[in-house]
Amino acid sequence: MLEKGFSNPTERVVRLKNMILHAKPYVESERAVLATQAYKENEQLPAIMRRARVVEKIFNELPVTIRPDELIVGAVTINPRSTEICPEFSYDWVEKEFNTMEHRVADPFIIPKKTADDLHEAFKYWPGKTTSSLAASYMSEGTKESMASGVFTVGNYFYGGVGHVSVDYGKILKIGFRGIINLVTRQLEALDRSEPGYIKKEQFYNAVIISYQAAINFAHRYALEATRLAQLESNPTRKRELEQIAQNCKRVPENGASNFWEACQTFWFLQSMLQIESSGHSISPGRFDQYMYPYLAADTSISKEFAQELVDCCWIKLNDINKTRDEISAQAFAGYAVFQNLCVGGQTEDGRDATNPLTYMCMEATAHVRLPQPSFSIRVWQGTPDEFLYRACELVRMGLGVPAMYNDEVIIPALQNRGVSLHDARDYCIIGCVEPQAPHRTEGWHDAAFFNVAKVLEITLNNGRVGSKQLGPVTGEMTGYASIDDFFTAFKKQMAHFVHQLVEACNSVDIAHGERCPLPFLSALVDDCIGRGKSLQDGGAIYNFTGPQAFGIADTGDSVYAIQKQVFEDRKLSMTELKSALDANFGHAIGSAPHEAGGKSSLGEQEIHEMVKRIINQHGSLDPAAIKNEVYRQLASTTSAAPAGNNPRFEEIRHILENSPCFGNDIDEVDLVARNCALIYCQEVEKYTNPRGGQFQAGIYPVSANVLFGKDVAALPDGRMAKEPLADGVSPRQGKDTQGPTAAANSVAKLDHFIASNGTLYNQKFLPSALAGEQGLRHFSGLVRNYFDKKGMHVQFNVIDRNTLIEAQNNPQQHQDLVVRVAGYSAQFVVLAKEVQDDIISRTEQQF
Repeated sequence: MLEKGFSNPTERVVRLKNMILHAKPYVESERAVLATQAYKENEQLPAIMRRARVVEKIFNELPVTIRPDELIVGAVTINPRSTEICPEFSYDWVEKEFNTMEHRVADPFIIPKKTADDLHEAFKYWPGKTTSSLAASYMSEGTKESMASGVFTVGNYFYGGVGHVSVDYGKILKIGFRGIINLVTRQLEALDRSEPGYIKKEQFYNAVIISYQAAINFAHRYALEATRLAQLESNPTRKRELEQIAQNCKRVPENGASNFWEACQTFWFLQSMLQIESSGHSISPGRFDQYMYPYLAADTSISKEFAQELVDCCWIKLNDINKTRDEISAQAFAGYAVFQNLCVGGQTEDGRDATNPLTYMCMEATAHVRLPQPSFSIRVWQGTPDEFLYRACELVRMGLGVPAMYNDEVIIPALQNRGVSLHDARDYCIIGCVEPQAPHRTEGWHDAAFFNVAKVLEITLNNGRVGSKQLGPVTGEMTGYASIDDFFTAFKKQMAHFVHQLVEACNSVDIAHGERCPLPFLSALVDDCIGRGKSLQDGGAIYNFTGPQAFGIADTGDSVYAIQKQVFEDRKLSMTELKSALDANFGHAIGSAPHEAGGKSSLGEQEIHEMVKRIINQHGSLDPAAIKNEVYRQLASTTSAAPAGNNPRFEEIRHILENSPCFGNDIDEVDLVARNCALIYCQEVEKYTNPRGGQFQAGIYPVSANVLFGKDVAALPDGRMAKEPLADGVSPRQGKDTQGPTAAANSVAKLDHFIASNGTLYNQKFLPSALAGEQGLRHFSGLVRNYFDKKGMHVQFNVIDRNTLIEAQNNPQQHQDLVVRVAGYSAQFVVLAKEVQDDIISRTEQQF
């Protein structure tokens, strides 16, 4: 049921949506085979030219697929919502999961035997040749050990491409790929052969020309396919559509777009080609309403209804992109997340309101399609029209978890503080989850790593140890702390140690990508790579950052405040008592062992695989979600347990700690402790620079890693028991924000969002009844305005009740189209791992 004020989608859009919704994701092998052949054929070439030949071969030979009903064409895979493999980044984890990926608990993919055989053959070429293997060779053993112990991880870029960029869609809409070739040709002709950098620039320019000529050919192959299908088509309406699609693909993206349909086709070709070149995710469309609207405004022959259908079709196509990750990373990114963030609203580069008719059409498309992609966002500032915010709140009330909302009044100065010009900062868009950047001018390396602040807290309280292993520096036993200042002294030293290792790991991966996988097609679409004659990976962008994100802030803040209050102020506990209770997990059994070195269950891998087989054999009619639930149930019954402590004081201690005031209730003395813990991380991160000549900048957001990496964290002084999920992003701990949504938002706003310029993430969950009617919408929009006035950076909402989520968990087949906000992205609820579902269910249900 659509919210009042939104129209119904066309029958075509419904059919296209159902194709995506019911598709079974496959792993395909064509790209991997073609890329491997191209690498073998061009071993004598430098890296940038080899990459150009790889792109050329893929664009020239990747299968061309036009699906029924499509008006916008171009596909990365033969099957809908499936994925290709990019072995040049990493490959061995895929081979290990040939027999298990279809049945794993998070984001399963089907790998047919023929596909597995083709991949196995291609993978024989890659040992020692990937970016992953090179990056690992640069890292110290201490850094690898800290990653294996759950302090941080760079798994995203370690296993795959970078992505996390928004390119110059507007330039291609205007001049086309032919215009890029002409521009680069002029730069090449103007080079001075005596210049020391001539050779590298020449290679870069030639690589761009080769890539874009192949990209033009890719589009022309779609023109030929559309013509072939039109000749076979008996339905006259569809025949005319295919003939027009053929004409569109002959013209764009080789040339600039001349109408709105061509603009939409250009947009999609560009978006899909960026995915084909590398395995990066978070390739974000950015300010779609700004660069696309001129083509809609100038198209006098198109009807409003058909224009809306074209936008809807673009939304559908964004859901056709998919990505597989290793089993553990899949848990951190649960829900087949690809993070294509599309942003509307805000202000123009000269500081005027940017809202236009296409802005509202984008909201309409989101309501029509009701799928996880795009990750839809809006920008809000003091000049935002009430109508715009009200409309966005109506969309949120539909329960899709979108749009996420971002505050210009914080993000623009935060970017300026990092050296971005006012003009460029006003033009910011959102990348991936919540990361702001100046579009098509930035290599942001957002989402560079997960950093577990709560794990550093645990290590600090254990004098630098994890178990019996001395992982961090010796900073003193917690039983020797005479005041909370002693803790902070130790915490800062541990933080400095582990952030230093984090930087080493990120820079190792950064260098490896530059040396082995420069991306000429992508680079030509980011300023000023063409002007500088450098790839994006070599520092060609105007702005260069590396952005690792933290999580566990609320857990750390609440824990530190509990120590301060209960030990040093009220003296209800001694540090010795607290230490004993933490070591004993408050007297409760500890479940499976932490997933050191990759996150494995306490059962052996083969045992888990056999368990899955038995479940499938016994319950052949179970759907995948039900199979996942049964796996979880059986795993829970077989995990090893540490002996429970028998000290009756432990539960009393936990009760005291749990009843300490918590972050999320607008209590200054508590909130400012959390603020300080976050600042210690952010200030340590910003001390460092990266290999591309840019700065590290911190973010605070978790994807869904707060669940996964919670398994690595022992009991904490806030009363949390070992292995439980951590708080997500800058949100209060689940169930601890008890004073209403305004108080919770006020607490979050007290964090320094300006310094966390790589983005912060705040989740709130509302009961649908709280937002019902006109009064509910007024209260809702007022909450957003108030939070942003207090300088919060970001907020997003789930509007759903606990019972609905539990019903969907128990009966997934009846709730296939239930979309929820996980973290910086939305996903179908029923495809999430059960522990991620449980984390969403446990979030506080707010009401006014």
